[in-house]
Amino acid sequence: MKKISVIFSAVAVAAMVMTGCNPLKKMKDQQNLVKYEVKPSPLEYLNGEVPVEITVKYPAKYFNKKAVLALTPVLKYDGGEAAYETKTLQGESIKENNQVVKYAEGGNISYQSKVAYKDEMMRSELVVRAVGKVKGKDVPIGEIKIADGVNVTPLLAEKSPKIYIAPDQFQRVTLQAKEAEILYLINSSNLRATELTKAEVKALKDYIAALQKNERAAVQGIEISAYASPDGPEKLNDNLSKGRKNSSQQFIKEQLKKAKLDKNVKDDMLSTLTTPEDWDGFKALMEASNIQDKELVLRVLSMYSDPVVREKEIKNISKAWTEIKTSVLPKLRRAKLAVKANVTGYSDEEFVQMVNENKIDTFNLEELLYAASLVQDNEQKLALYKKAAEKYPSDYRGHNNMGCIYIKMNKLDEAKAALEAAKAIQDNDIVKNNFGCIAMLEGDMNKAEELFTAAAAGGDVPNYNLGTINILKGKYDAATKFFGTQVGFNAALAKVLNKQLDDALASLGGIKEDNAKVYYLRAIIYARNDRTDDMFNNLRTAVAKDPSLKSYAKKDVEFLKYFNDDTFKSIVQ
Repeated sequence: MKKISVIFSAVAVAAMVMTGCNPLKKMKDQQNLVKYEVKPSPLEYLNGEVPVEITVKYPAKYFNKKAVLALTPVLKYDGGEAAYETKTLQGESIKENNQVVKYAEGGNISYQSKVAYKDEMMRSELVVRAVGKVKGKDVPIGEIKIADGVNVTPLLAEKSPKIYIAPDQFQRVTLQAKEAEILYLINSSNLRATELTKAEVKALKDYIAALQKNERAAVQGIEISAYASPDGPEKLNDNLSKGRKNSSQQFIKEQLKKAKLDKNVKDDMLSTLTTPEDWDGFKALMEASNIQDKELVLRVLSMYSDPVVREKEIKNISKAWTEIKTSVLPKLRRAKLAVKANVTGYSDEEFVQMVNENKIDTFNLEELLYAASLVQDNEQKLALYKKAAEKYPSDYRGHNNMGCIYIKMNKLDEAKAALEAAKAIQDNDIVKNNFGCIAMLEGDMNKAEELFTAAAAGGDVPNYNLGTINILKGKYDAATKFFGTQVGFNAALAKVLNKQLDDALASLGGIKEDNAKVYYLRAIIYARNDRTDDMFNNLRTAVAKDPSLKSYAKKDVEFLKYFNDDTFKSIVQ
C-alpha cells in the first residue's frame, strides 16, 4: 500500500484549559505544523494482528518545554474500538522519564504497536487520542483521524490445507503371463504323457481355456524356448533343440485350437528360440547345487569358452560328472512355454456401478484405491479405503486415505487413528503432510509448519500447505517460493501480497475453475494498477457469481479510492 502522510495537530485543546499561561495553547494554535506518517496506510492485517508504525514530526519551536502529552492510537470500528499502546511525550523542562521533544530543534517520534484483529475492523478508522497534563491534572484534548480501514486481502486465502491421498497404481490393461516347462528324455524330442499331465502344464492348459471364456482377455503373444543339455555332439544338440521346439509348438497349437483361439493368434505373435547347448542354464544349476567339486566345474567354465574343451575337462572330474549326469543335465533338456494376454479391467462406469451396488469384495488393492477416486460420496470413499486396509493390512495407503477422508469430514480423532496406523506401516512424506493438515485445522500453525516442512520433499501438496501457512503468517516472499510454479488461487494471492502483480495475473490465467474469488482478486490487482475499467468489469463478474462479495467489497479498502464512485456503488449495492 502507498504511504500516506497526513498533517494533523497532536492536540485539540479544550477551550476551558486554553487560557492564561497554559503550555498547551500555543501548540494547539500551531497544530497544522505537526506531521503524521502512518505505515501502512490503510493498515494491513498480519498474522492475526493489525500492526501500525507512526512517525510524528514536530517542527522547531513547537513543543512547549513544560508540556506533557499522552498519545493513544485507537482503531475505531462499528460497534467497538481497540486501543494501541499509549506513547507519552514531554518537554525538556519536565522531570519525568518520558521521551523528550526539544523546543528549539523539534524532533521526530517513531512509534510501533499492534492490536488483535477482529472482522469488524475491516471498515474502520485510525485516530490518535491526546491527553495533556496541566499542573498534574489530565486534560482530555480530543482525537485526530490519521488513517482509513484495515486491508485484509491475506484473509482471502483458501485456508483449508490440502490432504495427500496416496496414489493407486491401477492399470486398465495389464499384461498377464502363464508359464510351464516340459522336460524331455536324453536324445529325445518326444512329448511324454507324464509331462503333459503334471500340475504346471495342466495349469497352462486351463489358462488357455479360460482366456477363451474371458471377454476382457486377448492373447498378445506366445513364447517357446527350447534347449538341449551341453553334453554330446553339437550337431545332435542342435537337432534336439529344434525338435523340442517343434513338438512343444505343436502342443501349444493344439491347446489353442481346443480353446478356439487358434484364429486369434497370428504368426507374428509366436516367438521361438532354440539353444543347442545350454551352458548358461548349466552354470546356474551348478551354482545352486551342493555337488562335490562344483567349484572346480565352475572354474572350468570360467577358463574355457570352447564347448568341446569344457565338456572334456568337466568329464575328467569324475565324481562331479557322475552326479551332474543325474541331477543337472536332465533339467536342461526342456522347453519353456509362456502364454501372454492383455486383460482389460473394469471401465470407470462399471467401477461406479459396482460401488453403488456394494459389490466391492472382489476388488484387488489397486482397484479399491482407484474406485475411491471415481466416486464423490465420502462414505463410499471411506468404505473402499476401509476394505483396502482390511484386505491389505501391510499397505499403508488404505489407512492413510481413510485418514484423509476423515479430515474432509472433520472427524479429526478418527483421522488421527487412521494416520497412526498408516505411520506404523510407513512413516513417509504423505503421512506427515496429513498429520500437518490436522494440526493446521486444530489451529496449531507451528506444529503444522513443522510437519509440512518435514514432508516438503513430497512435492506440491506439502509445499502448497507451507505456502498457505506463510500467507497467513504474513511471510509473502516465502509463500511465493513454496508455491513455485503451482497454479491456483493461493499461489496467485501470494504474488499479489508480495507485490508481483503481473505474475499474479499470469497465475490467475492458468486457473480453469470459473470462480468468483478469481475475478475478485483480478479486480484488486487492477485497482492497485489504476486500471479502472478492468477493475469494474472483474468486480462486476465476481459479485454476479457470488453476491455475498457485494457487502465485502463495500468494506474492502483495496477499493477505498472508489468508495464514492457511482459505478462502484452501482456494482456493490
